[in-house]
Amino acid sequence: MAVPQRIPVRFEDVFPHGAYVLGVEAASDFEKVKAGLSDIQARDKDTGERVWSVRVLDADPAARKAELKVKIVAEVQPVPPDTLPGTPFRPVLFDGLTLTPYVDLAGPRPRLAYSLRATGMRSALVSGRRTGPAVAA
Repeated sequence: MAVPQRIPVRFEDVFPHGAYVLGVEAASDFEKVKAGLSDIQARDKDTGERVWSVRVLDADPAARKAELKVKIVAEVQPVPPDTLPGTPFRPVLFDGLTLTPYVDLAGPRPRLAYSLRATGMRSALVSGRRTGPAVAA
């Protein structure tokens, strides 16, 4: 049995209460930073395209970590969705979400952690109303 490195997950399973975009920035390649290169943006090892880091607020009140990052591979910077009318919040849905587990060796004890990737993002709003996991049918 071959276990994929990136495990496909449903948006609803990762963000059962929804998510909000806080910002989008270029993901840094720390090896390029150490080498003093001028273009320090990370590139996808398979496609060579640029990697963008989307800062996300998890709307789950019980979340252990409220802010996290979802990486998106694209040649141009992804555009965050529009704000929820009357608020600064940008509800988002991520397409093609995957989870990559790894062991984090920083700190006093190793721990299991994970990183998130998506193929794209889109607004969780439809005609001014929020859609997605946090809306009752």
